[in-house]
Amino acid sequence: MGSEQEAREQKLRLVRERIRGFPDFPSPGVLFRDISPLLKDPVAFAAAIDLLEACVKAKHPKIDYVAGLDSRGFLFGPLLAQRLGVGFVLIRKKGKLPGPTESVSYTLEYGKAELEVQCDAVEPGQKVVIIDDLLATGGTMRAACELMSKLKADILDCVVLTELTFLKGAEALKPFPFSSLLQYD
Repeated sequence: MGSEQEAREQKLRLVRERIRGFPDFPSPGVLFRDISPLLKDPVAFAAAIDLLEACVKAKHPKIDYVAGLDSRGFLFGPLLAQRLGVGFVLIRKKGKLPGPTESVSYTLEYGKAELEVQCDAVEPGQKVVIIDDLLATGGTMRAACELMSKLKADILDCVVLTELTFLKGAEALKPFPFSSLLQYD
């Protein structure tokens, strides 16, 4: 058991080392967490997927779909879904999906936005894990939860690689379950 925990800690360190901070981006006072170096490093990226897979498997032995948020959830979600042997569902920005869709609008720091999913993306009662790269204020993830709830999906977890804890986004997600691999204060 100790060696499993050591391996996990080593992977977490590797992933954390590959996430860089950019001060004052996109505006003064913001420290942007950039995953570009992580994506460029195949060993670190595989470690991130390993950690996400272990997180989901430890808590949820049976899921039907991984749903990823536009756009960086699309980087992690399909790989995670493939590892878990389940399908992947796209949650997109408004106007990007063909066919009948459900949509939810939500508030951003600078205005409003809408997310949508195809009406037949999941059946009522199917078990879904929602994934994205980062949780900040929680608005986008909350909207994704509302969207999946409209389709009557069973939301097992909202999983992110990184969480900006000082923005209290996890609070905005309640009562939906939430997991993050790395936390930044």
